[in-house]
Amino acid sequence: MRSQEPRASSSCAACKFMKRRCTLNCLFAPYFRADEPKKFAKVHKVFGASNVTKILNEVPEPQRQDAVNSLVFEAEERLKDPVYGCIGAIASLQDKMFQLQHDLAVAKARLARCSTRTSYASCSTTSPFSMLDGEFGMTPFDIFVVDQGCGLSNEFRQHPFP
Repeated sequence: MRSQEPRASSSCAACKFMKRRCTLNCLFAPYFRADEPKKFAKVHKVFGASNVTKILNEVPEPQRQDAVNSLVFEAEERLKDPVYGCIGAIASLQDKMFQLQHDLAVAKARLARCSTRTSYASCSTTSPFSMLDGEFGMTPFDIFVVDQGCGLSNEFRQHPFP
């Protein structure tokens, strides 16, 4: 969405970076303010000004701010990790999510076991995996993820990224 407030006489970050005069109908001005020069520099380095112009012209005006935010994120991640870029960041977050799902499944299984016992003192074990031995037919080394039905699954999920 374009800014409703009048622009100051200074050029936007994109026009400053490209050393050109910023016009009143500059496509970059609402999204790359003059006080954020590194934001456009990163996007320009990864995508180029011509490609960013094409992208912004293709996107409907109400969605342009989201498109710019996405371009900035992708550019920052590509500069951090030239091989995987934002896909590497997504894969890392997925790994973290699967680990947290595993931890949640272990905690739920332990809670279910403790709630069925009459004495809660018997649930104070030193290892969270000790309650999985024997009774549920699982070993502490199994890899668990929570499936869509909120049960435990022994399915191994792997993605191609480190």
